[in-house]
Amino acid sequence: MAQRTYSEVIEAILDHDSRYEKGAYYFVRGALDFTLKSLKKEGMAGDSKHVSGQQLLEGIREFALEQFGPLAYTVFQYWGLRESRDFGNIVFNLIEVGVLGKNDRDDIADFAEGFDFKQALLEPFEPEGKTLSFSRN
Repeated sequence: MAQRTYSEVIEAILDHDSRYEKGAYYFVRGALDFTLKSLKKEGMAGDSKHVSGQQLLEGIREFALEQFGPLAYTVFQYWGLRESRDFGNIVFNLIEVGVLGKNDRDDIADFAEGFDFKQALLEPFEPEGKTLSFSRN
């Protein structure tokens, strides 16, 4: 049996689960690589290529800010990502088709208590000490 490309795998996933745009799957793959590199740099990864749900969520947040800046929230919304658990759904879709592995401690619930998208992705770009008001007088 021929090995499928990542694009073919994503297309197969989308045929069964169309909640998220294709770009979200590519982003998660990039965020996982980013997270592994960050953990290795901090001396926290060792030889392991496994990250916890919470570690991946932190990597996702940092990678999104680096890649998209103040547009990260908008990009996530476009891709159908509304909460951290959505990343868990993507990860577990990738596990189900054999792209990613998991250990006995991994659970989709690890992604439930992630970060608030607005707070994590928009607030870093708000001017300090200023509250913008758009009311008419």
